[in-house]
Amino acid sequence: MENNFWKKLSKPIIALAPMAGVNDLAFRKMCEDFGADVIYSEMASATALARNPKKTLKILEFKKTDTPYIVQLFGSKVEDFKPAVRRLEEDLSPSGIDINFGCPVNKILRQGAGAILMQEKKEAKEIIFDVLEESSVPVSIKTRTKSGQVELLDFLKYIKDLPVSALMIHGRSLSQGFIGEIDYNVIKQARKYFSGVILANGGINDFKQAQKTLRLTQADGLGIARGSLGKPWLFKEIKESKQINLSLAKIAKIALTQSRLAFQYGQEQGIKEMRKHLAWYIQSFPGAKTIRNELVKVETLTDIERILKKL
Repeated sequence: MENNFWKKLSKPIIALAPMAGVNDLAFRKMCEDFGADVIYSEMASATALARNPKKTLKILEFKKTDTPYIVQLFGSKVEDFKPAVRRLEEDLSPSGIDINFGCPVNKILRQGAGAILMQEKKEAKEIIFDVLEESSVPVSIKTRTKSGQVELLDFLKYIKDLPVSALMIHGRSLSQGFIGEIDYNVIKQARKYFSGVILANGGINDFKQAQKTLRLTQADGLGIARGSLGKPWLFKEIKESKQINLSLAKIAKIALTQSRLAFQYGQEQGIKEMRKHLAWYIQSFPGAKTIRNELVKVETLTDIERILKKL
């Protein structure tokens, strides 16, 4: 594929991994400003995009920059993915499209989507094939090390003939969820069956863990997820290989910057989305519980400015 941006990125690639209900436009912009090489959207329903796309397209909106922006799709109905891709390309023109085979959240699993779809190898392969056929941009996938009885390496062997450009591997099984040891060796072994870009994901909360993950997996890069919540400067830490110690005042200022972006992009709804981000930002503050009780009730940008400026 001539427009495969993955081949042009310097390694290690440090990407903002997809997170449902988290990766709104304001947060993505903050992570990009702190050095993320690739930005993933939050998870988007292929069914919603295929049938009633207006609300989902609004969530997926982005500001065009030089940083590649990837929309991640989830779903279980094969027939929904082609029209979803067409809609994305017509209305948004993202840099790439990703398919989720890694989400462990029950709400997604009950739909037969996310990590549970890894167990349906034939259906999963059909979905990947259809997205590749319809898409004019690079296609990537996100998986886990294991789902049910299906091991990652077996899954990769099964889809080996498909020209997937990138693979993000969460280093835990579906049964582990977000808890437990990362299986670095499985991520390393994935190279035997996958020739594209491999990103290791899971449990990366500081630059030392990032370095360890890269060393043990020999991956091409990292997918940073929950470690960046309330800490978008984690991307800068990893890039510069040093811990960044910010004063509480500086953290409050960064939180305020994101809040203003949230209002700019989403008005009142943006402020409501900002509440959880504010709680993450202030979790290390003295008296965090009291402050959080105020922040989760904010209705306006003025409310946020008043509370944060006190800090």
